Amino acid sequence: MKIKLGKKQKIILIIAIALVALLVVLRVARRISEKRASAGNQTYVVRKETYENAIQIAGTVEAAKSQTLKSLNDGTVVGVYKNEGDTVKKGDLIVQLDDTEQQYNLANLDYEISVARQNQTAGKLKLMQTQRVSLLRKIEDRKIVATFDGVIAALDVATGDYLEAKDEIGTLVDTSYLTADVEVAETDVAKLKVGQKVDFTFPAYDGTVEGYLVSYPAIGEVTSRGATIVNAKVRIDDVPSAVLPNFSFTGKIQITEPEQKLVVERYAIGRDKGTAFAEIINRDGSTTKVEVSVEPYGLEYVNVLSGLEGGEMLKAQSDASKSGRMSVSKKGQKAQKNNKNNQQQGGMMGGPPPF
Repeated sequence: MKIKLGKKQKIILIIAIALVALLVVLRVARRISEKRASAGNQTYVVRKETYENAIQIAGTVEAAKSQTLKSLNDGTVVGVYKNEGDTVKKGDLIVQLDDTEQQYNLANLDYEISVARQNQTAGKLKLMQTQRVSLLRKIEDRKIVATFDGVIAALDVATGDYLEAKDEIGTLVDTSYLTADVEVAETDVAKLKVGQKVDFTFPAYDGTVEGYLVSYPAIGEVTSRGATIVNAKVRIDDVPSAVLPNFSFTGKIQITEPEQKLVVERYAIGRDKGTAFAEIINRDGSTTKVEVSVEPYGLEYVNVLSGLEGGEMLKAQSDASKSGRMSVSKKGQKAQKNNKNNQQQGGMMGGPPPF
């Protein structure tokens, strides 16, 4: 059923619709005005940042050398000449096994050699000399000695113990320096150079320990998680007493020395006839326009090369909400995610992100 409106009713309806439309327009205009006023009042502070071009690493340190102390033959321990924690020199006797039988066999052979010399039996004498070398080696095998200068990290043996061949009784380590193998992502390998500075941080030590990159292979490998890496070797020469072999660490390989940068949001920088400028807000609320030189530093920031010193409060020159930089495409988001993954696997990016 159709309702017919009179002429007067139609006029009232039209006026009502017009009023509603006018209210909507006024509200939208007010919001736009408030947003513009807010953008005009936006300020940015120039701050100092340290930019590091480094590769993040982690792992555990190992002793320069390590010797497992073990018996080469069965026998009874007749002497223990060092204790756990002792410093030893290469060749020092640590443990002696009973070698009575071997010493007897050597003495008996020496007697036979003396008789052979008197009888001038050259062929038999040569054979006995070879046998004597073998006996001397067996006597040496009854000893457990240090093969390098170091510290006895562990020793569990006492006089009277009976050892079987290959029984392990302790460990000797050389802690004059420490080394570690660390994973470096394939994307960062091109940045590596032998001798690069490495900063180590240990949970057991308050401070940073300095080391350096020793080597890295010319071939990569694939880890169980599917990442392609190379195992680089790093080293610490000046080892703090609080840092011991098998301690864990985090660290970074310094590709270049850290740089100090002046950073501010790019919306604080305006352009006038191709020249970059900024407006410094003074304490009295007035502004001072200064010419600046900047370079891109990520998507939303710039690095100030000249014109500012840091700490200044700048007036906004553009509205961030209207900037095309605030709208990141799906492709761009994916690229950012990939960059983040690369940093987690190997280290920080080699330079500022693209503008």
